[in-house]
Amino acid sequence: MTPRAAGGPTPPAADDERARRARSRRILRFAARQLVQLWWFELALPRLGLGGVAERTRAARMQRLATRFRGLAVELGGLMIKVGQFLSSRLDVLPPEITSELEGLQDEVPAVAFPEIRKLAEQELGAPLGSVYAAFDETPVAAASLGQAHRARLAAPDAEDAGFAEVVVKVQRPGIDRIVAVDLAALRRIAGWLRRVRIVADRVDAPALVEEFAQTSLEEIDYLHEAANAERFAESFAEEPRVDAPAVVWARTTRRVLTLEDVTAIKINDTAALRAAGIDPSEVAHVFAEVMFDQVFTHGFVHADPHPGNLFVTPNVAADPSAPAGEAATPGWRLTFVDFGMMAEVPAELRSGLRTLVIAVAARDGRGMIEAAREIGVLLPSADTGELERALSQLFERFGGMGFAQLKDVDPREFRQFGEEFGDVVRSLPLQLPEHLLLLIRAMALTSGMCSGLDPEFNVWDAVEPYATQLLREEGGGMARGFVDQAMSSAGILWGMPQRLDSVVTKVEQGRLSFDTSRLERRLDRLEGIARRVVSAVLFAALLIGGAVLVAPNPPLGWTLVGLSVLPLLHALLAGLFARRGPR
Repeated sequence: MTPRAAGGPTPPAADDERARRARSRRILRFAARQLVQLWWFELALPRLGLGGVAERTRAARMQRLATRFRGLAVELGGLMIKVGQFLSSRLDVLPPEITSELEGLQDEVPAVAFPEIRKLAEQELGAPLGSVYAAFDETPVAAASLGQAHRARLAAPDAEDAGFAEVVVKVQRPGIDRIVAVDLAALRRIAGWLRRVRIVADRVDAPALVEEFAQTSLEEIDYLHEAANAERFAESFAEEPRVDAPAVVWARTTRRVLTLEDVTAIKINDTAALRAAGIDPSEVAHVFAEVMFDQVFTHGFVHADPHPGNLFVTPNVAADPSAPAGEAATPGWRLTFVDFGMMAEVPAELRSGLRTLVIAVAARDGRGMIEAAREIGVLLPSADTGELERALSQLFERFGGMGFAQLKDVDPREFRQFGEEFGDVVRSLPLQLPEHLLLLIRAMALTSGMCSGLDPEFNVWDAVEPYATQLLREEGGGMARGFVDQAMSSAGILWGMPQRLDSVVTKVEQGRLSFDTSRLERRLDRLEGIARRVVSAVLFAALLIGGAVLVAPNPPLGWTLVGLSVLPLLHALLAGLFARRGPR
């Protein structure tokens, strides 16, 4: 191969590789700086007796961190915007200063120039756009960080096979798969760093969190996966006249190009247009909530991104006005869902956990709710749930006796105050939401917000109550069997209790009763180490202050004391890092 002449143009591949490396370095540098700050404020300062400084500045520091990350995400685009959106929903592991700053991060970026979109689409489809589509609008309908959408019209043969001609074509941003690979590699490296930081590792499994995010992101850039989701969703509601989804044109769909029926209609949050079409927004809110809960409790396959851009209300122009009055009323419109890249599965174990949770709530059983959280996989094994159980007891004492209608009348400020206090307890636990549950919570949060916007009187409790009742009814037989099993187990324990007590008394009399004090000894060793580091910190402060005072009258002695203060400082900071960590 002939070497490139000095001063000649740089090959595009080399430019791309250089850009990817620079992108990775920027992400890693940003993370490294934040980790250094975390170490200094959350670990070093408390060991120097300055924990109050870290506490007072924490909220402002977290908000600055979120603001800086938001700027980085907007500048880099690609997967980093998705990272910001993902983090904004992690109320389980991140403080509200971060989540509130990131929640407005929009997946809107400048559109890719059409010649680049044309080139990629023609490579994927294996033919010029002019021969594949009868028309293709060069102006995108929407541009996002991973791809953009254009309106088009199918060529006559495809239109005849599909039964429609107007379509929307989603095309990936050129090179986005390589950018996603770079970003995920950087995130995995950062997760490895976080796993070694005890203050983080005790609360969140960072590598698992990144892998969950990676799986969702890789599925989102695979348009064949999205097309399969669209068909599965449509099949789930095939017998439901109130729900619709676009048909997939498989002949014009690949991993990076997706062609769907154009189902654009009235945006669900356009209340003025709804009323102009004779559609009551409050009725839309209630039907939408029912449809979303049907997805959770009946189909187990949930649209996890039901924001206004992905939902339309389509008037039924073919509605039969002469239908008999006795027939079940069907709205003169239907809900049309689009964009199936982000879907939430509700597997059997999650459904079982939700059932356990509903039963615990109905029985106002805080311990049962914690067991349900463990079953679902929310609480990490190291979780100390005593404080959470006390918070749940307070919750039930205040609101437990109220029905759904009564809860609706509670002062929102009281709910907000309790929510803030309860959130502090939850964030103090080693708690992490599995990805499918996180997507489910996201879907329900968007549903509640959308319905409240359509109908200010909307009460989500009224919408979920029938499903909660159904779960309780289904579980009724199982609960009865559980009570019988527990009663038999308790009887067995009571039956054997006299024999166990006699055995313990015999061991005491014979001097053979022993106790395991190893955990207590380890705790005492840990306290002794802490005491030594406190003494070192006090010695450091004394040498530093004494040296500073003596620098002016006696410089040699003053600077000697200042220099010597480094030794106890190093011991105070580093002794805990090198101490042998035994089992807790």
